[in-house]
Amino acid sequence: MKLFFHPNPTEDPLLNEEESLHAIKVLRLKEKDPISIIDGKGHLYNAEISKANPKKCGFTIFNTIEEQKKRSYYIHIAVAPTKNIDRMEWLVEKAVEIGIDEISFLLCDRSERKNINLERIEKIAVSAMKQSMNLYLPILHEMIPFSEFAAMPQKEVGYIAHLAEGERKLFKTEIAEKNSVLILIGPEGDFSKNEIQLALTHHYIPVSLGENRLRTETAALAACFTCHLMK
Repeated sequence: MKLFFHPNPTEDPLLNEEESLHAIKVLRLKEKDPISIIDGKGHLYNAEISKANPKKCGFTIFNTIEEQKKRSYYIHIAVAPTKNIDRMEWLVEKAVEIGIDEISFLLCDRSERKNINLERIEKIAVSAMKQSMNLYLPILHEMIPFSEFAAMPQKEVGYIAHLAEGERKLFKTEIAEKNSVLILIGPEGDFSKNEIQLALTHHYIPVSLGENRLRTETAALAACFTCHLMK
């Protein structure tokens, strides 16, 4: 299957330049060749190329062959990006392959990385979505300060995974009956005491992901996998 991404294929029948280049120059597709298009919103379309232009490849949709049903539960992970951005890109790729609804990026007191390239992150997410045939693209947010994020009203039940002393519930046990989950994952040096207290003030529930000490990206992926496993 020759699969391409377009967020609004029924309204704008042209692939973007990157997808067009891949279709015409890499795959050497020509007019009338069949392609499939996903929109990241649960739809898969059958189409054919109407204009073989490597910068603006035109297509004609002839039917929608699938509408993937949304899961009955919602997973939102808010994570502090690692100093090594490759590890964060790996997390996004694997989380999209497994299935995730929303990813937020946090600037914490102990963060070693102060910014991210969201455009590149989005490209990685699109590639993972296409590879895994997951028809939903997660919502991706720009990096914001932890204090600002913690104070925002959330639609999900909120959790904070940290390593500080104090009572923490086991995440996999705590979420068994929850249909909408948000979990905060800190930087390599963990959340600061002030951040933990701030999260608790805003009714986040402190949790543990298990006995082992996990890297940031491993903890985030483990949380995502646990959400699926417990449903």
